[in-house]
Amino acid sequence: MLRRYFISHPAEMGETYFEHLTTALGFSATLLWGSFVCLVHALVPGIFVRTGSGIIDRLHQQMVTDRALRPTKDEE
Repeated sequence: MLRRYFISHPAEMGETYFEHLTTALGFSATLLWGSFVCLVHALVPGIFVRTGSGIIDRLHQQMVTDRALRPTKDEE
């Protein structure tokens, strides 16, 4: 059971537990910042006009596009 919760998913992503932890914490921090800038933008539309969408684009690039370029376990 511990393997399922702590090792299996990171291994599927080609990462160790600590590599995955670092990556996920980075995403979390970026999402918190994105949430803040979107909140501010909602209140004052002239502030952070493109920041929120830029954050979403960057996260998508990292999570979807760049991951698709990494070799899978079968290709290594």
